[in-house]
Amino acid sequence: MKIRQDRLAINPLQWVASADGWIDPSLAPSLDAQLAVIRDAGITALHSAVPGDMSPEAYAARLAEYGISPAPGYIPVRLTDDESERGTFRDTAARVAEQHAALGVPTVFLAMGMAKDAERVAHPAVGHLADQGRLERVRDLLAEIAGIVRAQGITPAFHPHVGTWAETEEETRFILDTVDASVLGFGPDMGHLAWAGADAAGLVRDYADRVAAVHIKDLDLDLAAEARQAGWDYRKTVLAGLWSEPGHGNADIDGFVGALPDDFDGWLIVEVDRGARPTPEESVRLCGEWAAKHA
Repeated sequence: MKIRQDRLAINPLQWVASADGWIDPSLAPSLDAQLAVIRDAGITALHSAVPGDMSPEAYAARLAEYGISPAPGYIPVRLTDDESERGTFRDTAARVAEQHAALGVPTVFLAMGMAKDAERVAHPAVGHLADQGRLERVRDLLAEIAGIVRAQGITPAFHPHVGTWAETEEETRFILDTVDASVLGFGPDMGHLAWAGADAAGLVRDYADRVAAVHIKDLDLDLAAEARQAGWDYRKTVLAGLWSEPGHGNADIDGFVGALPDDFDGWLIVEVDRGARPTPEESVRLCGEWAAKHA
């Protein structure tokens, strides 16, 4: 397995994993502190998330000071009947797409978002309360937001995620099959798909012409299966040790990457939703060691 170094990035979620098994952005250290660790780990690109007090140009310049390039970021949206909230999602999508255009990053991940009290956070990875009518609403929302992103010249890559209304293989296929490829690309996360029991490599092969970027994520597949069987909630599963640094779990990373087309030139972004090492810094270092072996 070989990966282009100039297309390998990290989303350093290790720093924002909270004690209760959630993600809390307020836990992140300063951007400079993160960039120094990422640079020293030998990783040369970063998931794009422009701070609210910086312009895209200033953000890119700060990354460049550390020898780091911007890579695809992330847009989460949720179903809502509140038109004001829907407007906020539209505005956020347009802003993030504009930032990506300014950064020269051609792709952004587009996903359904989670909330702590969501039904599928309590019952994750099993397609809890699956409903065709709701799935069609999810499809319509993703297509609408994708159109906003496309208007900025950026490819939106649909990103299935456990704990949301688009988490299973069946839901993933429905969305990709009913939204035209000219509107919505594909940005699979091998870890979240595997947690939900999906064949991530098979999805990549079946929708190869739509894969714009991917998330590389390792996990304990036996724990994922045990959690699904026992009905553990999202945070209990995460706190039990689901995630690990790449090469330290038993997910088939080689098979997932090997399923990508031979001419694939999109981004591969390493994520560890919750580090399995004592500190985020050590977790990022291990991600860098894995990258050095494969890029």
